[in-house]
Amino acid sequence: MISFLFRMITLFLFLSTVTFGFIYLLFGSPTDHNWEFLIEINTYELPIIAIIAIALAALSFIISIWMSAVARSRVSSATRYVKQLVEPDFSLKKKKNISFSMRKALTQANELIETQRKSLQRMTNEKAEANDKVIQERIIAERQRLARELHDSVSQQLFAASMLLSAVTEQEDEHSTSKPTLQQVEKIVQQAQLEMRALLLHLRPIALRNNTLAQGLTDLIQELQQKVYFNIDYRIEEIELSKAEEDHLFRIAQEALSNTLRHAKASEVELLLIARDNVGILRIQDNGEGFNIEEDKSTSYGLRNIAERAVEIGCSYKIVSVPGEGTIVEVKVPLRNKVDDQSKEAIAAVDLTKNVEKAE
Repeated sequence: MISFLFRMITLFLFLSTVTFGFIYLLFGSPTDHNWEFLIEINTYELPIIAIIAIALAALSFIISIWMSAVARSRVSSATRYVKQLVEPDFSLKKKKNISFSMRKALTQANELIETQRKSLQRMTNEKAEANDKVIQERIIAERQRLARELHDSVSQQLFAASMLLSAVTEQEDEHSTSKPTLQQVEKIVQQAQLEMRALLLHLRPIALRNNTLAQGLTDLIQELQQKVYFNIDYRIEEIELSKAEEDHLFRIAQEALSNTLRHAKASEVELLLIARDNVGILRIQDNGEGFNIEEDKSTSYGLRNIAERAVEIGCSYKIVSVPGEGTIVEVKVPLRNKVDDQSKEAIAAVDLTKNVEKAE
């Protein structure tokens, strides 16, 4: 209201100045002779000067109302556009009747909001990743602690019980009725030892660290050969792979060997890591009991873990199991890009050598 009155008074003074300036140009300086008609001549019982003042006041009022309406409309439009700035799909292309200065200001504000939004999203993602990393580190530390306690207590006790049972069984007479029972108990304890070692392999997996996949698999097999009752044959070749591929293939091998320890009851296990026709092949095969993949859910978690890791690095995988025959886990890694890159680097090196020779 105050702004409306101020605008009206300002317009009235401006229009009055313009009007009397025009009269001054027509009739000259204000003297009794030149300007007396403004006071003496009456229209509707009012002097002309009063009518002029009333007309100027009315005109000022009308113009003030129009200016207030226009200003209100612009403020409403600006408010609406500012509210729309926070929307991700905001665009000025479809907005019409916007002044250049308003369009420029809205564009700058929209760019600033988008920049802040991206910064907040990045910070949120980084915070979530940091939290996940902390959680994973805590989980690993807890798993290491559990593995250490199980190894120092339960695993050692199972080993001692197995040794005592073996000694007692050997001392028993062949015709003793308790010997078959002791042998059965010994087998159960040995199976419990295998289960415990498989569990320890899950809880405390050997990391590759700075070793290659071939070195890590060799160390893993050599460690298992000292602890398991079945034979492990292996053929491992050095293959050039990315760090992610090596890590995932190593975990797949651990998972497959752990499943063999826990479920297969195998007497022989074969592990292959070879490269043929630009394809890296990891195969773990056992002669255990096998299972029906569609019906047996006892190893579903391990198989799902193997499949997910293979898919993550773009590999093809195959899991074949026949009840009574054994199980095969095979993962194939394409090596064509790596070979092509090496060939391109070799060609580039040859071309560079030729150019240097020509320059000399």
